[in-house]
Amino acid sequence: MPMARCGYCSESAGMLARICADCKKLLARVEELRGRVGYGEFLDGLERTGVAKEKIITFLKADPDGKGSIQDQVTAEMTSELMKVMGIAGQQSAGDVKRIRDYVDKESK
Repeated sequence: MPMARCGYCSESAGMLARICADCKKLLARVEELRGRVGYGEFLDGLERTGVAKEKIITFLKADPDGKGSIQDQVTAEMTSELMKVMGIAGQQSAGDVKRIRDYVDKESK
């Protein structure tokens, strides 16, 4: 039986697992911190898991469910919360964040 690949980092996840141990740690930390801290504290919290920085970056860029990357999802949630606090109607989605990021990347080249 071949080893399964992690849906976040593509490293070996084990025989029956879909997520490797490091990405499980990161995913649990994301759920713990989501909506409770600012972005800097969020990244610090991920770093405190002991997972290598390069793997954290790969994890944040992953989009295993097709709902937008983890980074875009978290950014969208934080932006929507900020808009709400400021009294601005509307909500950002991970897709909105991705489109903005792609546009800025394209314009900066």
